[in-house]
Amino acid sequence: MTGAPDGETPPRAGLAERQAALVAALVAGGEPPAGFAPGPLAATRAALLRKRAGEVARHWPLLAASLGAGWSTTFANWAARRPTVGSLRDGWDLARAMHDQHTLPPAAAEELAVREARLRYDGLRAPRPRRVPAVGRAGGAVAVQIAGRVRLLRPAPRPSTAPSFHGEGAPDTAGSASWISD
Repeated sequence: MTGAPDGETPPRAGLAERQAALVAALVAGGEPPAGFAPGPLAATRAALLRKRAGEVARHWPLLAASLGAGWSTTFANWAARRPTVGSLRDGWDLARAMHDQHTLPPAAAEELAVREARLRYDGLRAPRPRRVPAVGRAGGAVAVQIAGRVRLLRPAPRPSTAPSFHGEGAPDTAGSASWISD
């Protein structure tokens, strides 16, 4: 039996539309559908964004680590109105957006340059391995891919924030001693 008696609309009519509205509200910043409490919907949305940020961090560890405690907030702000296209591509799109805004940290710029040298990604289709020599550049970092091997030729410049200790060793952010002389 495919229809309802007396010409009534079957109860499943519109179910797909309601489900699509719920998914859009949860993952793409759409308006909350009628009949859903905004509090639990917002909590679910926040949990899904945290989960998505964790998945992206697995593919882009230097991007996530270089943003530190601000990673989840930065990612959530960027992803709030964007449906996912996969964690690799989400991270790539975020890194490119940060690069365009000149807010990409140096370690993340190196990670992006290496990815750009290794894979071809146009922002629309899934990344594909490059078959010919290629150069990737981001934030001053330069990486080259030849015969399937990628090398970082020039790291991204780091801001100099070390105080001068007049010849005394001062530990850098990695914990190793750097000698500064005037």
